Amino acid sequence: MTSVTKPTAWQVGLILTLGIVSVSTAAIFIRLALAAADARGVGFSLVLAALRLTMAALLLVPAWRNFRSTSFQPNAMYYSLAAGGCLALHFGTWITSLSYTSIAASTTLVTTNPIWVALLSWVWFKEKPTVLTTTGIGVTLAGGVLVGLTGSETADAGSNPLLGNILALIGSWAVSLYFLLGREAQRRGLGIGSHAVLTYSTAALVLLPLPLLFNSAYTGYSGEVYLYIFLMALFPQAIGHTSFNWAVRWISPTLVTLVILAEPVGSGILGFIVFRENPGIRVLVGAVIILAGVAIAVLGSRKSAETEANQA
Repeated sequence: MTSVTKPTAWQVGLILTLGIVSVSTAAIFIRLALAAADARGVGFSLVLAALRLTMAALLLVPAWRNFRSTSFQPNAMYYSLAAGGCLALHFGTWITSLSYTSIAASTTLVTTNPIWVALLSWVWFKEKPTVLTTTGIGVTLAGGVLVGLTGSETADAGSNPLLGNILALIGSWAVSLYFLLGREAQRRGLGIGSHAVLTYSTAALVLLPLPLLFNSAYTGYSGEVYLYIFLMALFPQAIGHTSFNWAVRWISPTLVTLVILAEPVGSGILGFIVFRENPGIRVLVGAVIILAGVAIAVLGSRKSAETEANQA
């Protein structure tokens, strides 16, 4: 297996910062593409998701040349392929959610990853959550109920907030599993380039046929629409997601997903600047409750890790 030098803390921090800045633009480009195409609904949302991942995979084609020279365990590829399936589910549900709910509500719910990563780690790795973690899960779910049952104060924020919020939550579950599978693939020897191109290609192949089931085509849109899709592929996907996938190999997945919690802040600011979108006071209160619950849960996870380290 190829030896890889462990990065320093500042290198990890720099990559994570680049990643969060990049992914914060995702909801904006999606909403701009929806407006430019004058389209809504599942079919066009799946077109956006499939083309975003297809373009991202093509951007990473040079990574294939290092694939054969990399030494990895035989089952490593299966983890990357499974991660691709989860990524397809994530984008299919989350991008669709932006047709029905506000940017603030959607991005807040989809970035509850630390909660679900903690639960998945309990089931998968037998890492039982602490009392603080369990408390955080309860607080987060309470905030999620408030956001999910609350509409927006502006007509532009979505036509069916409840449906959009449910889809965003499903997207959060899928992406949580996607990060854990990605960590396992890299721990079994796959380099970040090989893992990313396998994962993005798999997700694209899963999504490409789906728009046709909803009578949505890949052609006939303006050049502006394809430009926004390319920007989605370049910044949130090729740069943002790849940064997180790289970081999850070196630090706790829970900490990586904690960093992703900055996305709703960035997206919300951009949403206000670009669209003048006011998500409503109750949605904002629910978002604060969710983030507070996630912070409590992450604190519990960190204390558990420190206790285990001291006992070792």
